[in-house]
Amino acid sequence: MDLQQMRYVVAVADTRNFTRAAERCFVVQSSLSHRIAALERELGVKLFARTSRRVELTSAGAAFVAAARESLAAAERAVADAAAATGVVRGRLAVGVIVTTAAVDVPELLQRYRTRHPEVRVTLRAGRSDDLAAAIRDGDLDIAFLGMPEDQRPGGVETVALAHDEHVLVVPAGHRLAGAARVALADIAEETFVDFIGGTPARAQSDQAFAAAGLVRDVAYEAGVVELITGLIGRGLGVALLPSAFIRPLAADDPGLVLVPVTDGPRRVEYLAWSRFNPSPATRAMLDVLGVG
Repeated sequence: MDLQQMRYVVAVADTRNFTRAAERCFVVQSSLSHRIAALERELGVKLFARTSRRVELTSAGAAFVAAARESLAAAERAVADAAAATGVVRGRLAVGVIVTTAAVDVPELLQRYRTRHPEVRVTLRAGRSDDLAAAIRDGDLDIAFLGMPEDQRPGGVETVALAHDEHVLVVPAGHRLAGAARVALADIAEETFVDFIGGTPARAQSDQAFAAAGLVRDVAYEAGVVELITGLIGRGLGVALLPSAFIRPLAADDPGLVLVPVTDGPRRVEYLAWSRFNPSPATRAMLDVLGVG
């Protein structure tokens, strides 16, 4: 058994297809199939149940793939650690980002990182703050940029606060409040709202602010993508509360959106989160670029 055989098995498990797995591994299908068959003979078990149209892991295959992923990750880490000892950072870096990140210019950060460490391959994953924090705890992400209500902090991960921000009201041009100098939550509680998906930290920021003020609002539209939220607002279907540092650059290029300050609106904190449990050289290098010890 060797690492390449493990890579082939994992590729088939991921793609559920021998042809696509061979393409992913840059080998001809016959070679991949032969190496997997040889491994099955060596182990004395079938890793895949397969027909001409369908490929599935057997129970033995599922157990093998789980261990193979750990072995491949350990091997990759060993190579990265050895390279780091010579002053060269290699390996992979998995970065999580919320869609409303504003405290850090992520493309500019990655440009600086690549200038210093061109051998590192970076994977970006967008998601909600609680899911990204959980992925760090599970070892699926190395670092993440999160946004949380001001009175909450991500649990089980190391964090550094990057920025504090307040939400503004976003209304369509022509709305009755478009010319207001400032509003309070009580002034907008009767409006129809567009917001993030219920139960997410991004949504909790506004929900908690209204609850603290003893107010109830109508969220008629939920979306996980900012472009959909602003698009619905632009069509006059509702209003929203969004982080000011994030929405101001977007609104500056969209005459259909107007921003109004809110006296008692939600506040959020943007965090950098990571795990101190055995961080990889690539992770330590990113923390160094960010100036975080």
